[in-house]
Amino acid sequence: MISTNLRIIAGVGSLALLLLIIELVRRRQLKEEYTVLWVTTAIVLFLLAVWGGLLRSLTHAIGAISQASTLYFFGLIFVIFLLLHFSLRVSQLERRVVSMIQEIALLGDAHRNRTPSAVHHEDGAEHEDGHTAQQRPGNTPPA
Repeated sequence: MISTNLRIIAGVGSLALLLLIIELVRRRQLKEEYTVLWVTTAIVLFLLAVWGGLLRSLTHAIGAISQASTLYFFGLIFVIFLLLHFSLRVSQLERRVVSMIQEIALLGDAHRNRTPSAVHHEDGAEHEDGHTAQQRPGNTPPA
């Protein structure tokens, strides 16, 4: 059995977590895709804190002896799923970074390997030899 004081602290803490989540989303420090997860977590924690029968029933349903061990068990499950989710995201982002680096390398290689005849220069533009069209040897400036 969890004491009333601990339930009040847990309820206030879960409400503070909910307010923190809302503030982080408002400041655009937390992406909206994670908001659902964290808001759900805060609500579940609040319900477990204020509704004593829910935690007692959950403890009995999983065959645990202590309500505290039930909270630790589900907290551990939550963290494991969170770690799995972030591992998947990191893997996706790593693949995207590798793909973008390869694309940039190919674009840079294509830019370096351009032939001078493929480059169109307007009058006055500097050519490969460092001269403009008017300065080329054999070209006489207009009189």
